[in-house]
Amino acid sequence: MEDPPGTRTEAWAEGLHNANNNASPGGWPGARDGHPLAAFGGPGSKPSYLDRVVQEIVESERTYARDLRSIVEGYLGKIIDAEEPVLRPEQVSALFGNIEDIYELSSTLLQNLESCANDPVAVAVCFVTRSQEFAIYTQYCNNYPSSVAALTECMRSKVQARFLRECQERLRHALPLGAYLLKPVQRILKYHLLLQEIARHFENKAGDDYELVLEAIDTMTCVAWYINDMKRKHEHAIRQQEIQSLLLGWKGPDLTSYGELVLEGTFRAQRVRHDRALFLFDKALLITKRRGDHYVYKSHIP
Repeated sequence: MEDPPGTRTEAWAEGLHNANNNASPGGWPGARDGHPLAAFGGPGSKPSYLDRVVQEIVESERTYARDLRSIVEGYLGKIIDAEEPVLRPEQVSALFGNIEDIYELSSTLLQNLESCANDPVAVAVCFVTRSQEFAIYTQYCNNYPSSVAALTECMRSKVQARFLRECQERLRHALPLGAYLLKPVQRILKYHLLLQEIARHFENKAGDDYELVLEAIDTMTCVAWYINDMKRKHEHAIRQQEIQSLLLGWKGPDLTSYGELVLEGTFRAQRVRHDRALFLFDKALLITKRRGDHYVYKSHIP
């Protein structure tokens, strides 16, 4: 565990905002004198900043669920129902991952949010009670690079590319499938930011209600942080397999026995003509020499 919540999580999320997905909290107008206005829906009253924050969470989840439904029904459903197979089964699996599970969770969460009657505490409770269920996003985010690769392969095929464009036209989507497949990655990294807006403008910061809001923030921050950590470990594991496949002259055990890949880089040693490529694992330092695309084993230090 390297970084505290709110650092690499937000860094990875930065640049993933999409106007067709979830509005940024920074886009909301400020409250008057830093305090919420009258309660939403009161006679002759205007919605407060806090009301608008809650409303934005519900509305953006509604848009998100609709986008997921369009993927499941407008793309995946059409592929499954096609008389002639358009994509190979392994392509379908890589392309969509567990998108159906994500859609089911979002649909249920939306129903819960819509029943909250714009109560910020009730909204917070929705996330606390469903905290364990958000773990399914880890699988989706880890699969996302494979999804991008599968889509790239599909777009090289005239038949597959035409089929996907026809699906897009039927759905009247301005953006192609790739933009919609990114949305779950964007959304899971956004929840804690949206909930932070509730806490920032919560009027009574001394009671149990405020503690529930903070618990929701902690819950969703941990979810986003965990997903980032799993994504990092997944990427390192792939790199570890790549190093193993390129390593020449190594007689030791599989590199996975040395734990996770922590760092890698080059080093110039004295009385040695060529740089050494070093790989630091949890339990060993591997010293190699580059030879074209391969690494020649020289030594290792437990």
